Amino acid sequence: MSKRRRFTAEFKARVALGALSGEHTLSELAGKYGVHPNQISTWKKQAKEGIVDSFLGKTKAKKQNSEAEIKELHAKIGQLTVEKDFLQQAFAKI
Repeated sequence: MSKRRRFTAEFKARVALGALSGEHTLSELAGKYGVHPNQISTWKKQAKEGIVDSFLGKTKAKKQNSEAEIKELHAKIGQLTVEKDFLQQAFAKI
């Protein structure tokens, strides 16, 4: 049984950019880099999707940060509510 080949991100990007440029066919690129044309098509598709995500990166990161901050604030509100209720009950007994 043969081992699976692993490619670096730089290699995948180089091949995908070659496919996106349209200067060479998938068959030519496959022969040049020793990779199956279907794999090149997959990398090309991933590159197209990744380009869009790279422009959304800052927006996505801000959204994730704000969601984390909202969860943290909700937890703090819950904690303060419990403390307030406890203190109200304690002072009501005095």
